[in-house]
Amino acid sequence: MSDQRRRRVREAWDAVADDYARVRNPDGPDTALLDELVADLPDDATVLDVGCGDGARTLANLPAGTVGLDFSRVQLELARDRIPGAPLLQADMTALPVADDSVDAVTAYHSVFHVPREEHPGVYREFARVLRPGGRVLLTVGRGSGSSTASDWLRSGHPMFWSTPGRATTLDQLREAGFEVVWERLVDDPLGSEALFVLAELSR
Repeated sequence: MSDQRRRRVREAWDAVADDYARVRNPDGPDTALLDELVADLPDDATVLDVGCGDGARTLANLPAGTVGLDFSRVQLELARDRIPGAPLLQADMTALPVADDSVDAVTAYHSVFHVPREEHPGVYREFARVLRPGGRVLLTVGRGSGSSTASDWLRSGHPMFWSTPGRATTLDQLREAGFEVVWERLVDDPLGSEALFVLAELSR
């Protein structure tokens, strides 16, 4: 991602943080997916939540000690207030500041498609790098192929960028990174539409 686009995406998320938290329903079918994920993890599992946002939808429904990572400083401030004591990192998912083979699961809700699609294979390799063998990733996947920009996202005065190679290519990229796809599901999106989620397991 170019430095200019990276800065614009971060500025947009900073600008809409409070409004997004208000309009985004913290409950819903996709939170049930987290329950299923956690049920299959060891009791002492380490989880990394990539694109944690304000923490209401993901961090709040993941085990205590889950590491929240986000690009946006303001989103992390909201998460710090909502979930005191949660370990939080401000970082880019294309270069995770996390040790190799150190986590049991990665969650990435509505986050990877804010990275240019040509960089998605690198993101999935990063997920594979930090996961232990047999670790799982639960993520939102764009169904269509293309890139788009909203010039005034959520009336923030800032543009927001989305990019995805489409479902089939994404599944191929996950497999190339060493994952086996466990399932795919369409569930309601927190902003009122429908989203595709994929659970994949890292080869042992």
